[in-house]
Amino acid sequence: MGDVIDLRARRAARNARLRLRHRVLQAEFFVDLACPFTYLVAERVERAFHRVRWTPASTTALRCGSLASSEEELERLRAAAEARAAALRLPLEWPERFPDDVPAAMRVAAYAAERGRGAEFVLAAGRLAFCGGFDLDDPEILAEAAAAAGLGLRESLHAAGDAGGDGKIEAAGRHLLAVGADRLPALSVGRSLVWGERRVADAAAAARMRGASSARI
Repeated sequence: MGDVIDLRARRAARNARLRLRHRVLQAEFFVDLACPFTYLVAERVERAFHRVRWTPASTTALRCGSLASSEEELERLRAAAEARAAALRLPLEWPERFPDDVPAAMRVAAYAAERGRGAEFVLAAGRLAFCGGFDLDDPEILAEAAAAAGLGLRESLHAAGDAGGDGKIEAAGRHLLAVGADRLPALSVGRSLVWGERRVADAAAAARMRGASSARI
């Protein structure tokens, strides 16, 4: 007599495999559009996760000061970004007003995130700023980034001029500071938070590998 097959157990195992295969990888990506390292890692984050919350966060609030507080620090930042861009084979042009904040663009990024278009806007804005060297707070450049992200022009320009949301952007920077981060971009996955372009890139690569392994089960 053959073995009795427990169909319920087999079905449960199959369903477990399907849940694992289709598990949704989620993350929160904290970005500052004035930061070249956000541009350098954003596309890798976008590809690594099924769902990403794109959260604008103020470097000024995080660092309790500007992106670079002295000429020497600014030169070190430029050199580090240029070296990483060269290693990644990505173009890098410096916006004329770098390293100044881009508050209008950050407001539109927050608006885009609220409408599920955060990835599209951040990627478009990053390319315009650090591939083209354009000033993101220029209304024409903002309009181009908004159009690329599928956002309405009038609504985007209204968001750009609305300082009412600046508090949330600053609060995101202060939150990162409170939990130990010292730079952007930062990536939260589950209970883990990493910051800095290299560590974020490593976390994104690990997530892609886990997702690929799950899909083969």
